[in-house]
Amino acid sequence: MTSSEFTGNRDNFCYRHPDRQSFVLCQRCLRTVCPECQTQAPVGVICPECMTAERKNRTPAQKRAQRRWGGGGTITAVRSGKPVVTYALLAVTSFISLLQMIPGVGDQITSALLFYAPTLYPQYNGGIFEPWRLLTPLLVHGGFIHLALNMLALWMLGQTLEPMLGRARFLAMYLISGLGGSVAVALLDFETPTVGASGAIFGLMAALLIIGRHVGANVTGILVVLGINFAFGFFNGGISWQAHLGGAIVGALVAFILTRTRRREQRTWQIVLLAAVTVALLVIVAVIPPLILLS
Repeated sequence: MTSSEFTGNRDNFCYRHPDRQSFVLCQRCLRTVCPECQTQAPVGVICPECMTAERKNRTPAQKRAQRRWGGGGTITAVRSGKPVVTYALLAVTSFISLLQMIPGVGDQITSALLFYAPTLYPQYNGGIFEPWRLLTPLLVHGGFIHLALNMLALWMLGQTLEPMLGRARFLAMYLISGLGGSVAVALLDFETPTVGASGAIFGLMAALLIIGRHVGANVTGILVVLGINFAFGFFNGGISWQAHLGGAIVGALVAFILTRTRRREQRTWQIVLLAAVTVALLVIVAVIPPLILLS
């Protein structure tokens, strides 16, 4: 193509600024838009006219969510729209859990990573302190079905929560919820070894319930699913309802903190409060179970 043919083709220039060369198309109308006219979307970019049309077509619930979570807040969408942390958690957890199922290897991995409350306290395990067991149970599971169900739930919840919260906040919520599940097991079921990411998963479900309620969405379905899952674990002796309960309570608390500290100027308070929750959980698990057992 010659220079004259190139400059004569208006598709090579922004439709709003004919003097600006660009090769980026709006994903809706497929017109060429320059960087000034581009608005980042979950996939590609959209032009100002398509953005205006999209805003006009939003439901009342979406408009309320935009007002509460939009401009100036600290909880914003991930630019790429891809839940990278969710994918990483899925990959790492699946790899270790599948490795755990290999005969001759699995027993060693399970015994090294599962949560067993006495192993946290030197007075009960011969003087060895193993604090990593508060979080490593998230990486091992009781079988393929257990793994598949938890990873499906993580994938579904992560698709919604991570783009809404951002990667760092989503990861913090997942880990703090998992920690809450382990603390609850230490308090309520001291002698039982526990594995699985269910505590963290219940934390994400409870968080979605709190955030959905905050933005005015219909959360009845989430509440029903959370209730059914918790009841199933409570009446099934092979499932740690204690981890579910602890994860759900802590996940809801973390979500509450995020919804109340969403503005940019509140970022320091958000970090301080999340750190305080984490420290409080560590203090609880370090102090209360030994006192109960020694009393």
